[in-house]
Amino acid sequence: MELANKVIAVTGASHGLGRQIAISLAANGVNLALIDLEIAELEQTIEACLQHGVSARGYQANVTDEGQVVATFQRIEADFNQLNGLVNNAGIMRDGLFVKLKDGQMTAMSLEQFQSVMDVNVTGSFLCGREAAKTMLNTDSKGVLINISSVARAGNIGQTNYSASKAAVAAMATVWAKELGRYGIRSMAIAPGVIKTAMTDQIKPQAMERLISMVPVGRLGQASEIASTVKYIFENDFLTGRVIEIDGGIRM
Repeated sequence: MELANKVIAVTGASHGLGRQIAISLAANGVNLALIDLEIAELEQTIEACLQHGVSARGYQANVTDEGQVVATFQRIEADFNQLNGLVNNAGIMRDGLFVKLKDGQMTAMSLEQFQSVMDVNVTGSFLCGREAAKTMLNTDSKGVLINISSVARAGNIGQTNYSASKAAVAAMATVWAKELGRYGIRSMAIAPGVIKTAMTDQIKPQAMERLISMVPVGRLGQASEIASTVKYIFENDFLTGRVIEIDGGIRM
């Protein structure tokens, strides 16, 4: 797919990985529909995208709310009259052990802690993916759906909720590829390893050293490296139904 003058939606676009993906796409001539709850930070992403001479619009929405998601993609359709891609980037982490017994005291992951992650990461990806696909069909647009998974989908200590959610979004991408290929819609997932973000910047030095020692390339990934993978997927029309691991060789 040629990127110039296409329209792509990015969720969780107000900061971090979502912002980097949006700016990278704008630099390649893509018009952006940027979705997030944090409208003030989203405005900063919009401004950065506009500097590349493209159209960029912001949409405030909670991706777990079906009504808000439906209304958002209806607005995107009205504003752009096409949709050629979606990057399902919005996600949260609420880590904790499944069950822990220490000094005679037992703790466990709460249902709310589990469900909140599933709601954003899985339900949010489902709703946005569904509405994006409908918009593509309504506007006769060929398109690509990209879910942001994680290497944690293989199972990681302290991440029952997160690992389950990231395994789910990878599986959904494969299903969508099989169902939507007949309409000219491709579907992929990206599974990043540990990426340098504001979150990782808060990790204590000793813990960071241990973390980096687990990565064969000897460093954290950069958001720009995930953004370049997004671009590669959009441009390669023979890619669908697969998960691309961008993890520096780390294995969970």
